[in-house]
Amino acid sequence: MHSIDEKGRLSLPAKFRERLGPSFVTTHGLDGCLFVYPMTEWESISGRLRDLSTTKSNARAFARLFFANAQECECDKQGRVNIPLHQREYAALSGETVIIGANSRVEIWSSENWAQYKRSVQSGYEALAEDLQTPI
Repeated sequence: MHSIDEKGRLSLPAKFRERLGPSFVTTHGLDGCLFVYPMTEWESISGRLRDLSTTKSNARAFARLFFANAQECECDKQGRVNIPLHQREYAALSGETVIIGANSRVEIWSSENWAQYKRSVQSGYEALAEDLQTPI
């Protein structure tokens, strides 16, 4: 567990700081968490979102919100990142947080949201694996 302080600073574990690099991007994720991307992954995702059809309202809406809520960040000398207020509010971040690695990104969850999410999907874990298009 990690704590976010009253100024919105969160200490990222060293293993994640190394993978994220000197600057990275945080944005509203899905399921009530924040997504944190290394710059190379952010550029890749940005390119794929640019390729979405602008005639589709859902594509426009998602891209607008995804980019409008993005923030380029760096860690300070103590390894802390300052999470903007609008992102803290979106992910209900205050006090205890959970930081997880999720393949090419890091996710930041409030401890309460993470526990609730895990409870909601854990019982269907095997069924989720069966529905995957790619074997794990």
